Amino acid sequence: MNTHDLFQKFNETIKLDTVKKESLETSRGALRKKINKYFDDNSWNKPIFKSQGSFDLNTIINPLNGKYDLDDGVYYTCSFQDRKTTATYHNRIVNAVDGHASSVVDKNTCVRVVFADGHHIDLPSYWKENSYSTPQLAHKTEGFIESDPEAFKKWLNDKISVSNKTGQLKRLIRYFKAWKDYREYSNSSVKLPSGFILTILACDNFKENVQDDISLKETLEAIYYSLSLSFVCYRPTIPMYEDLLSNYDKKTVLDEFGKFLSIAEEALEAESKNKSSEKWRKVFGDRFPLADDKNKTNIFNVNTGTRTGINFPWNQN
Repeated sequence: MNTHDLFQKFNETIKLDTVKKESLETSRGALRKKINKYFDDNSWNKPIFKSQGSFDLNTIINPLNGKYDLDDGVYYTCSFQDRKTTATYHNRIVNAVDGHASSVVDKNTCVRVVFADGHHIDLPSYWKENSYSTPQLAHKTEGFIESDPEAFKKWLNDKISVSNKTGQLKRLIRYFKAWKDYREYSNSSVKLPSGFILTILACDNFKENVQDDISLKETLEAIYYSLSLSFVCYRPTIPMYEDLLSNYDKKTVLDEFGKFLSIAEEALEAESKNKSSEKWRKVFGDRFPLADDKNKTNIFNVNTGTRTGINFPWNQN
């Protein structure tokens, strides 16, 4: 059953809308301005900023809990002798943005600025000795850790460029994130891999197809069998060979991927578009479009291996 058009509509639904994107960009700009002023007032060399994460990669989705976010890296460049402590870098950001929004949370990896409407901006700090050196994240408890978000962005863009130019890989990443969002929203006790991990798994196992539903099913199948053989997901950039799945329960994750795969197979084998969309709703919730063709059926052509409807309006790519 071809539900490619429904997935196109679903993609538009789960993508972060323009209003929320503009809200994040406005908040980011205001925070950058405030940080720059604070550094000017104290006669310190101002940092440079680099937006990163799913917002910058354009794989961000509109979460069901309404708490959307943006990561904005704060980069300091100076000699090793002039490098401050991780706590100092955190404290400078905390003091710079204090009072700007509803609350400021100093986390180990970043300073989080939370706004009244639920969105937040994460401000991780990085130190570099020069423009050629690898950035080091200022982690409050673990010290300086090599981490390069820009390298990951390049890795993902290279994957997309090599894979296809239709945007299908990015759409699949959004679908996987939407699955995680709905599943965890429905059952808070379930812990699925992070959006970052799902992005890597989707890239490493991507199966291109003219239909998003088939591409999703085949990519999901490849992920499931890959993790069944070896339950690891290595970070593709610095720090290299870090197993991002080390803190996840193998049985839980494989069970969840297995359920997703079974439903995807059922959806593709459904006798009508309506039945197929009902199956997809089991993993995505009611944000996935419901097709209205309850009394229609599709005929499977054994000669061509395809389903062909007779004068059915949905029988199109």
